[in-house]
Amino acid sequence: MALSRRHLLAAPAAFAATTLLPGPALAALAAQTPALPDLSDWEAVRAQFALDPAYLHFASFFIASHPTPVRDALEGYRRAIDANPFLFVERAMFEDDAHNLPLQVCAEVAEYLGGRGDEVCLARSTTEGLALVYHGLPLQPGDEVLTTVHDHYSHHESIRLAATRANATMRKATLFKQARDASVDEIVGNLKAAIRPQTKVVGVTWVHSSTGIRLPIRDIATMLRSLPDPPLLVVDGVHGLGAVDDTVGTMGADYFCAGTHKWMFAPRGTALVWANATNWGRLRPLVPNFTEIESYNAWTEDRPPAGPANAARMTPGGFHAFEHQWAMAAAFRMHRQMQRPRVAARIAAMNDQLKQGLAGLPKVTMHTPRAAALSAGLVAFEIEGVAPTDVVKQLLARRIIASTSPYAVTYARLAPSLVNTPDEVDAALRAVRVLAS
Repeated sequence: MALSRRHLLAAPAAFAATTLLPGPALAALAAQTPALPDLSDWEAVRAQFALDPAYLHFASFFIASHPTPVRDALEGYRRAIDANPFLFVERAMFEDDAHNLPLQVCAEVAEYLGGRGDEVCLARSTTEGLALVYHGLPLQPGDEVLTTVHDHYSHHESIRLAATRANATMRKATLFKQARDASVDEIVGNLKAAIRPQTKVVGVTWVHSSTGIRLPIRDIATMLRSLPDPPLLVVDGVHGLGAVDDTVGTMGADYFCAGTHKWMFAPRGTALVWANATNWGRLRPLVPNFTEIESYNAWTEDRPPAGPANAARMTPGGFHAFEHQWAMAAAFRMHRQMQRPRVAARIAAMNDQLKQGLAGLPKVTMHTPRAAALSAGLVAFEIEGVAPTDVVKQLLARRIIASTSPYAVTYARLAPSLVNTPDEVDAALRAVRVLAS
């Protein structure tokens, strides 16, 4: 059950004010919000984005342009809050479950993930989600968190900070010599060999923004479960969610953290953490929540909250950019209408086209695996004699937006997504060919 405002407001007059909210406000808002457009062809999908047509956008994975359904939802919530901020937020957050917008968002997210609404914690970024999990874990002195040398700063720092506070340790394993030549057996075997008796948690990234490799999470989870004392598996899934055809709720992760403002096209500053009830129960909350009534009741009765932690108790409370968080649901509905297998196939086809083209260019070294099972929507490469930053600058001069990977060893990246076409991929390849000639 959602936290009810009637428990939060002691003053009867304040509670009475909630009854002044005009009838079915949420239904009225929904009636004013345009229905999802026909998304049965990719040109219709591309038309939802207000991207500058003077450029070819191959870095949309960094932070998404809001598509029309998301912009419409954002604007609808903004108008409603601006018109009557107290009454609308009051009703949307603190009244009955049928009108509770955070619960509705969690339900939409869960349907896409293949889980339950009460398994979803809403956050603001992958970084925040990882921090909530690692700092929430009951690590003890001497426990070890095993991660990899390939992970991102946010993942490494979340582990380091949590391990330092708990007097635990952090260690990094190498999963492969070269991403482009990696295999499932190599990845899983190297990870298994790195696990020690004191390893209590394993943290990995589903799709690496450094090289574009996609880890075989299901195989990793199966291997971990086969161990006598299986460590927990924490997955940074931000570059797989919305780009890969897989069901988060069954992939084997104990904790799955992902921003939704990248491949999912949700509003900027939105994210999720998914776990089942057992794994939520292992954690210790870090931030007061506004979503669980037991937490509030315990406060009024001057006692600790009863029972184990859950997704609602772990969700950071406070007043956020509500219109952004609530408009997440529009992005997940848009993805469900486009259909996850179809989206993944489109992204894979254009990335295969790009990889095939790059593989045939002299002086170009591609670091992303050719195999579709070990890659997703990012292709990392370098050109002999040209620094990755210069590759990006020279492509930008040709109105092609690429990026570099923010790691100690950096590569140039092109990432074909739903905002692109096969013709645009060919145009990017022609530009790279010129740079490499």
